[in-house]
Amino acid sequence: MPTFFLPTLLLLLIAFATSVSGRRDLVGDFLRLPSETDNDDNFKGTRWAVLLAGSNGYWNYRHQADVCHAYQILRKGGLKEENIIVFMYDDIAFNGENPRPGVIINKPDGGDVYKGVPKDYTGEDVTVDNFFAALLGNKSALTGGSGKVVDSGPDDHIFVYYTDHGGPGVLGMPAGPYLYADDLIEVLKKKHASGTYKNLVFYLEACESGSIFEGLLPEDINIYATTASNAEESSWGTYCPGEYPSPPPEYTTCLGDLYSVAWMEDSDRHNLRTETLHQQYKLVKERTISGDSYYGSHVMQYGDVGLSRDVLFHYLGTDPANDNFTFVDENSLWSPSKPVNQRDADLIHFWDKVSYLCNIFYSLCYELIS
Repeated sequence: MPTFFLPTLLLLLIAFATSVSGRRDLVGDFLRLPSETDNDDNFKGTRWAVLLAGSNGYWNYRHQADVCHAYQILRKGGLKEENIIVFMYDDIAFNGENPRPGVIINKPDGGDVYKGVPKDYTGEDVTVDNFFAALLGNKSALTGGSGKVVDSGPDDHIFVYYTDHGGPGVLGMPAGPYLYADDLIEVLKKKHASGTYKNLVFYLEACESGSIFEGLLPEDINIYATTASNAEESSWGTYCPGEYPSPPPEYTTCLGDLYSVAWMEDSDRHNLRTETLHQQYKLVKERTISGDSYYGSHVMQYGDVGLSRDVLFHYLGTDPANDNFTFVDENSLWSPSKPVNQRDADLIHFWDKVSYLCNIFYSLCYELIS
């Protein structure tokens, strides 16, 4: 090879290596052995979590069920109640339409996920301002609620989970104004500038949820985010009437959301000391697309994708009952036969009620003319 080609070839190889290292999808994410993972003895800092259900109304049952389930995972993982901040309207468990008063379930054969969930910010206290104040650790900016905030330090890990309806650049809230992407990004930047966390993970369930972070979330502020859908599509409800498996027959509403149920049911059964964020992302992505781009959505990742090499244990802790569970890099959790578009899930509830009333009316008419 002529010597004058060597510098050009070298530059091309460097450019190729740089492009490969900058890809958003990680490769070679191998299973960590227990001896290679962090444990309670060498894990520094505190785990914090903020859980937010942005809706109200029984027809939106699934959002508060998701948040309650997430809380149970964190408590089993070892997070203290004082370090978990819960935002939910709290109008579901004792709603007159709930067939099991005081109980919330997140899957057809699931147990009660409502028991023990703290009432930090409920009703009209579930606001954008309170959410931002809690995340920033700013007690003076709170209005109502328990007063709990993320009082984190530079070595701490923070997990944020939001579930509700959304649209391009906006997320729903049950009280007060909506949550806008630009405002959320500014708050996250402010949190980073305060130096009060090491790493932050944000899981987001909503339609068009990718629009909250796409082109907006910086890659250099130690935040890794995944979303239930890209910037232009709906996310999906699951465990809905008429779907297989359906909720118990007395329920007229969807019990969960597809992306949310995917990451939580994965967390329920795995040793999170050995499973990484990236491994969970891949499994959730596969389950949420549901084998069909029409009846499912594209799970996305944003921000500092390199953080996805962290084990989930850093953020969620881990259930000791799963310590001996060997992670298998394949999706052993089944997908529903046909999930329901988030925007149609509310209609499922009302259609089921109308069908029930029509059946009663038909039976009465039949008895009268018989």
